[in-house]
Order: sequence, then structure tokens, then C-alpha cells
Amino acid sequence: MVETPDQASPSEQAVGNGTSQSGKAGGTKRWYIIHTQTGQELKVKSSLDGKIQQGLAGTQVGQVLVPMERVAEVRGGKKRISERKFFPGYLLVEMEMTDESWHLVRTTPGVTGFIGAGRRPVCLSEEEVSEILRQTEERKEKPSPRVTFQRGEGVRVTEGPFTNFSGVIDEVNTARGKLKVLVSIFGRQTPVELEFWQVERF
Repeated sequence: MVETPDQASPSEQAVGNGTSQSGKAGGTKRWYIIHTQTGQELKVKSSLDGKIQQGLAGTQVGQVLVPMERVAEVRGGKKRISERKFFPGYLLVEMEMTDESWHLVRTTPGVTGFIGAGRRPVCLSEEEVSEILRQTEERKEKPSPRVTFQRGEGVRVTEGPFTNFSGVIDEVNTARGKLKVLVSIFGRQTPVELEFWQVERF
């Protein structure tokens, strides 16, 4: 649930994982999820980073993260890599929940509220943060396919030794981003393993 301006007061305690923090400085920084207006994630991050660099947040606000992933697609027979947000409308802020830090984040243009239960922002657990950071790094290392495929679809190979061959998808492994395609070679159906980005639909 996203708190609304009249629901959450900066003097409210932040809760999560069985711990609470007072509205005074000196606590431990934790990660919170911030909801933003559509398409404003990077602008909000830039604004918060600017406030941090200017020292307006003191030591109460640390990192600001917009989880991104690299995606691969084929256009005009060429593989293209781009980036996209995999939590659209949200960003993560590492902060000590105090009156001052709450107000600094909450009044940043583009921010619509903290994710929380009722009137209290809820921090993420260490396990949840670790998983998000792991996914962020993994998706930077290995681009995700922009399109998905289904068994039985006809495709044309656009990259590799079987370029311009046509075939039918026999198996789809979304987790690995791979396909097994039955390609006709010398009149025989031959299974060939290909990356998602190496083929395109007819």
C-alpha cells in the first residue's frame, strides 16, 4: 500500500522485520520502496542524488536505486541492447527514517509516497534487498529477451551459422533465454539450440 500525504506523518515510526526506529537521528539505515509518478523514476533519483551531494540529507540518506535490466531484441536482422526499468513506478532509497529524512524524500517532486502498511513506511528485509541487488547485477550481465516465444511458432534464424534458415520452435527455456528450433537441413528436421535474440518471428 502507498501512503498518501495525509496518512503518514514524518513522526510515525518506520517498521519492518520486527524492528522499529524512532523519529530521531542515530538509527540504522534501511531500504525503503518509494512510489513515483509514471516515468519519473530517474528524475526523482537525480533530484535525491542532488540533495545528497548538497548535504541537505546529512548522513541520513544513502543510496538511491532504480533497478534496471538490459534487454535484447532483433531489429532489421541486427541485435540491439537497451535498458528498461524492471520495477516501473518505483525506486529504492537507503535511509535512516527520521522526521527530516522522511520530509526530504516525501517532498521531492515526482514522489507519491512510501510503500507501507497503513500509516507506516515498511523497510525491506536484508534478504529482499540482496535479491533485488542480485537480480540487478544479473540482468546487467545477461540481457533479457524483449520478446517471448511459444512452442510451435515459426521463426527465422537471424544470427549464427544457421542464418536465414527457417524452423519451428520445439522447446522454450525462458530462464536461460534459449530455444530448441527444428530446422530443415538437407530435407531433415534437425534440432538446433539458439538464443532468443538469434531468431525472429515470420
